[in-house]
Amino acid sequence: MPTVLIVDDDRTTVSLLKTLLELDGFSVEVVPDSVSGCRVAMDIIPDAFLVDFHLADSEGTDFVRWLRAQEPFGQTPVVMASGMEREDAAVEAGANHFLIKPFDPSDLVDILKELLDIA
Repeated sequence: MPTVLIVDDDRTTVSLLKTLLELDGFSVEVVPDSVSGCRVAMDIIPDAFLVDFHLADSEGTDFVRWLRAQEPFGQTPVVMASGMEREDAAVEAGANHFLIKPFDPSDLVDILKELLDIA
């Protein structure tokens, strides 16, 4: 079962995404900020990340750059999301994919399955 770490402080959205991803066979961990994200990422070494563009303590792009600089996460799939069109900045930081909020959770599932090469 692939593990996804969601780094986002919107509790309502995160709760829904966690439930839907778990129903699709993912294990999901959730943290509200980049500091927690760094600690938990190193503890559990997730298979993929969903990162909000605007985190409570930093920009999500800073977190993605940190991920890419860490040996275990150089190639780990990262999906970023924002309520604004920020795809260029997300990809430049190292994200594999970008979604504009609100997005259809099934789109996220499809993207994660494609990035993780699972059926």
